[in-house]
Amino acid sequence: MSTTSQLAAAGADRIAWADAQMPVLRSLAARFDRDRPLDGISVAACLHVTAETACLVRALVAGGARVGLCAANPLSTQDDVVAALGRDEGVTVLAARGEDEDAYAAHVATLVAGRPQVTLDDGADLLGVAHAIGAEVVDGLMGGTEETTTGLLRLRALEAEGRLGCPVVAVNEARTERLFNDHYGTGQSTWDGILRATNLLLAGRTVVVLGYGWTGKGVALRAKGAGAQVVVCEIDPMRALEARMEGFEVMPALAAAARGQVFVTVTGSRSVLGAEHFAVMQDGAVLANAGHFDVEIDLAALREAATGGRRQALPLVEEHVLADGRRLNLLASGRVVNLAAGQGHPAAVMDMSFANQALAAEHLVRAATHGPALGPGVHAVPEAIDREVARLKLASLGVEIDRPSGEQLAYRSSWG
Repeated sequence: MSTTSQLAAAGADRIAWADAQMPVLRSLAARFDRDRPLDGISVAACLHVTAETACLVRALVAGGARVGLCAANPLSTQDDVVAALGRDEGVTVLAARGEDEDAYAAHVATLVAGRPQVTLDDGADLLGVAHAIGAEVVDGLMGGTEETTTGLLRLRALEAEGRLGCPVVAVNEARTERLFNDHYGTGQSTWDGILRATNLLLAGRTVVVLGYGWTGKGVALRAKGAGAQVVVCEIDPMRALEARMEGFEVMPALAAAARGQVFVTVTGSRSVLGAEHFAVMQDGAVLANAGHFDVEIDLAALREAATGGRRQALPLVEEHVLADGRRLNLLASGRVVNLAAGQGHPAAVMDMSFANQALAAEHLVRAATHGPALGPGVHAVPEAIDREVARLKLASLGVEIDRPSGEQLAYRSSWG
């Protein structure tokens, strides 16, 4: 068997394992195969190229779509999955683990140049490039979906400027997505990545979590459960209050910088840890980013502060030695740590996220072809989609719930 064939076979095994953990998406793929709701539709996806993503791609193909896929993060790409998708599904996959930024940008540009009708984004790269090219591409779009907070920030900025030219479904904000992907998924997989890279004992350590949104809550909860003392840093008073009422210490990032031993950024913003924080951190502090882009830790400032040199302490740990001899350890080059150092979300989590993606793509196509049309702008995931994903998940768990009676429904909709 050739090396390529061996790689594809390994990828097929990995995809089959993920598929077994993704009953919701599997049930949607079966319906898509029957109904063909995406028949003839050209779909471009810029997502993490993993076995779980391959299951989404197979569901879209089952629905009749022609799919092209590139990587949202080169460090998360699984090359065996790339080989298996090309061999078994005939999907165009433009991705290789560790590809440089030029290759990454070229792959995104190639998919956009193919004039897709629907885009699936994890960071708004496809739609960003499409809008940079202009109306010749944007006008052909039925719409897109977005998987990340960071991507939605970019798209809402475009919308505020009056330049967003197509509908975008905010998959990242679906309730089932928030609960499973952010709280359970990233909450668990962030620590999986950190511990794989460092083999640290969390018990007894002071962990600083910067950002207390859905993801930050999951990260903080699991650190607390492992015996760490957890400090939360926030800019939103409601989130800060919630963290305090959940039993966490809350303080400004500069005060926490002197206290922390492990730092996890998960804000969706940039430079939340910078030179002023590095100047007061303890020797041996570990810096990890769980946000989508590698901008939350100011990498340029960290390198500038490392006047004592830098070295690779472990395969995914870069040690920065400051002038006074203190060592700050950056994990996975500041990239999203759960994917760059770990295996990412469990398949059961991505089952929910990708079920939302598949149903949102179907929603966009139906709206464009049968109406009512969705105007340009960022749109919420329809409540019916959220409820259907939750219903399918409960069914896969063998859980039944009550239904309101006719009398109860009438009472809820009556006055008095």
